[in-house]
Amino acid sequence: MTLGSVLLLIVSGLTILYPPAGAPAGFGGIAEAYLAKDNGDGTAGDAVSEFETDDIPIYCVVMLDSDEIVTVKMELIAVDVKGVRADSKVLNASYTTKRGETRVNFTGRPVGSWTPGKYRVDLFVNGVRSEDLPFTINSSAKSTVAPKSAPSSVRRFRRP
Repeated sequence: MTLGSVLLLIVSGLTILYPPAGAPAGFGGIAEAYLAKDNGDGTAGDAVSEFETDDIPIYCVVMLDSDEIVTVKMELIAVDVKGVRADSKVLNASYTTKRGETRVNFTGRPVGSWTPGKYRVDLFVNGVRSEDLPFTINSSAKSTVAPKSAPSSVRRFRRP
């Protein structure tokens, strides 16, 4: 993936849940965070750390330990990806929860297919770096065409 092929990122699927048992009231941190492939029903499946170039979309699920209002920010970092400077921030997105929301789903889709390499998602809560999720995208036997850069009209972020 080159910086020219910016990902379309969607913040979606916000779910109102109650904080996990035993979470300190009002702490506002991350109880659990994971990356997942699509489960076939258009939602996040089980937690994984390896993907293939045709695993589209990739989900980042963030479960908060409080139902307080917080801003969750996600940064996608290209750690070791051919053609991209090491540790380059590829994109970021953020979402401010509403009272009662304890889950944020970020969904990433490349323009074309993913570029193989090592990546990391950095998660922040209210500006404090809270968790890192390293992952790898491997070449897929089905994926033989290199992704093209997206036209500038497609380089955007959307929120529902």
